[in-house]
Amino acid sequence: MPLDTNQLRSLTTDASADAWRAIVENTLALCAEPLSEGNAPGEVTKRDRAVGALDHFLSASAWDLWQSFGTDVVRNADRLSEWWKEPYSAKAILVLDGLSLRELPWLVEGVKERGFTLHSSTAFGAEIPSETNAFARALGFNSRSQLQNNGGGETHRLTPCKTECVDLPWTDCAGLIDASPNWVFWHHWPDSKLHDGSGAGQGLDTLTRDIAAQLTSDDFWGFVERLATGRRLVITSDHGYAATGLFFDAADEQAAFLKSTLKSGRLVPGEHDPGPFVPPVALQMTSAHGPHMLAVGRWKWKSQGGYPTLAHGGLSILEMLSPFVEITK
Repeated sequence: MPLDTNQLRSLTTDASADAWRAIVENTLALCAEPLSEGNAPGEVTKRDRAVGALDHFLSASAWDLWQSFGTDVVRNADRLSEWWKEPYSAKAILVLDGLSLRELPWLVEGVKERGFTLHSSTAFGAEIPSETNAFARALGFNSRSQLQNNGGGETHRLTPCKTECVDLPWTDCAGLIDASPNWVFWHHWPDSKLHDGSGAGQGLDTLTRDIAAQLTSDDFWGFVERLATGRRLVITSDHGYAATGLFFDAADEQAAFLKSTLKSGRLVPGEHDPGPFVPPVALQMTSAHGPHMLAVGRWKWKSQGGYPTLAHGGLSILEMLSPFVEITK
């Protein structure tokens, strides 16, 4: 869906913070309508392509906006830290690793259908780079794995709480929740499924069908109810993902540069020459997590073993925004 004249004028003349606010709001609007298991694969692909118009605008004519993303878009780690300070008597955070705004409708509709109260449904920014352990470190943990078996410690930004990090069935996860008032529970899904299906083939279609099955299941919502009963609960993620199988093939010279620099990934740490290309196909960025060069926009390239059809770590909107759903039971 191309941007209309008013959108283009606003995005190119407004202050960067206002431009990013409009981009986030537009993305939420594109992804928000309810889904059904029958129409989900086609509809999610359609919405992904619609968001692509915003990605194309950012990569083709407004790539400088990415340099202000970390300051103009509230970081999810910061928002969670502030939320944790609210005077709720008991609270919990459920991090679903790699969950994107594509999945937001399943959560919102599930909340309504299963008798929860929805307090907010929005999105905040991932870390730069949009990697799991960057988010964990932004919350004050050494890594995601530190949360396993209540190993979170007392020096992170979400104290006091009990922590867990697993990739178990939802019913087993529910059995891990005890009467402790405050919980931070990090589940490896759907990122684990994303990487299982990231090779050549219909990655987004396969992942969408699994997500539809999981987020409409009694087991998942039984686990959520266990976490939410007596607690204020936020369901969120560390980062989103890019459906790179839907991306466009980079031109020969750009593709050769991306392949030699980024291999089959979407980022590389350290200081690097982003190449002579205008518009750029990669940007050098520096954040609290150090310098990285990141692929920008919706480009893919041939690489050994085939470029993955699902990935994260680069600069595209659905990689860089995380859902934030606040509920009670």
